[in-house]
Amino acid sequence: MSAVKIMDQEAVRRAILRMAHEILEKNKDVDDLVLMGIRTRGVVLAQRLKKVLKDIKGVDVPMGILDITLYRDDLTLVGKTPVVRPTSIDFDINDRKIVLVDDVFFTGRTIRAALDALVDFGRPAIIQLAVLIDRGHRELPIRADYVGKNIPTSKSQNVRVVLGESDGKEDEVMVED
Repeated sequence: MSAVKIMDQEAVRRAILRMAHEILEKNKDVDDLVLMGIRTRGVVLAQRLKKVLKDIKGVDVPMGILDITLYRDDLTLVGKTPVVRPTSIDFDINDRKIVLVDDVFFTGRTIRAALDALVDFGRPAIIQLAVLIDRGHRELPIRADYVGKNIPTSKSQNVRVVLGESDGKEDEVMVED
């Protein structure tokens, strides 16, 4: 299997910084803004966005963690006993602006599952999507509002995101054949 590095640690850092600025530009009032990280790497990216937003704006934006395991439409393909981890939302999401955060945006099925999970917790005013990588190949009519990098791939390729906090290695994004 061959792999090509398309982002290094500095490129990931710059992409997150740019996405944070775009979030602030689109959401002038951050008082009702919430970040929601999709397990696992979406949580790490949401934490990083939270820190950058605080550095820029001086506001500590609330952040939640969303586990979508039981909302997946391929749950039976995942395994006999899928691992369900906790969802952590310790604030009211009603009438809030939610920025859903994930690492790789592919078919849209993960995001559909996340939307289903979110509405079980309330009715947000708006849900926006921030992704580090958008690789295309949508199967559902969903688009990202904030994208770190668009990467054209074939369906047979794999995009692997490595983040220090979750993987114990230096940040990188690889496309594998």
